[in-house]
This record gives sequence, C-alpha cells and structure tokens, in this order.
Amino acid sequence: MGTMAAEPNRLRAENINLRVSRSQKALIDRAAEAQGRNRSDFMLDVACRAAESVLLDQRYFNLDKEQFRRFSAMLDAPPKSNPRLTRLLRTKAPWEK
Repeated sequence: MGTMAAEPNRLRAENINLRVSRSQKALIDRAAEAQGRNRSDFMLDVACRAAESVLLDQRYFNLDKEQFRRFSAMLDAPPKSNPRLTRLLRTKAPWEK
C-alpha cells in the first residue's frame, strides 16, 4: 500500500472539502510550513498515512479456503534458521558490557 504522497504525478481529479476552526487551520498551516509544503499536500499526505495505518491495524481479515490453508501452513511451519538473528540475540547490549 503506497501513500498518495508517494505518487506525486497522479492526477488529482477528486475534491474533499473540510470545515475547520481558525486554530485548526493555523496549526495545520504551521506544520505544513515547517515541512516546506503547502496545506493541501501536507493534509493529503498526513490523511493517507493515517488511513493506511488504520487499515493495516485491522485485526480481522477475510480469506477463502485456499488462502486460509496457506496462511495456516505458514503459521504452523517451524521458523527458518536465521544465523544473523541468533547472533544478534546472543550479543550483549552496550549497557550490559
């Protein structure tokens, strides 16, 4: 899933209108300016990232029989050997040395 901000050349053919308070507009404008962006680009990027986060955080997903079989097989399979991870887990943290 990529954000709309990651696709700057995509034609923007739809409108979204919002009513905001003066303080909300000022806050958004200050944040956009801090990133060197205009209000629309800033709001679109932030809204798309928030929307992706909501969708990625869903705990329920629907699988057909074959997808569920493959998913279950992946969960049931023993973990693959990962020497780099093993080495990392055996390494003492700098504050433990």
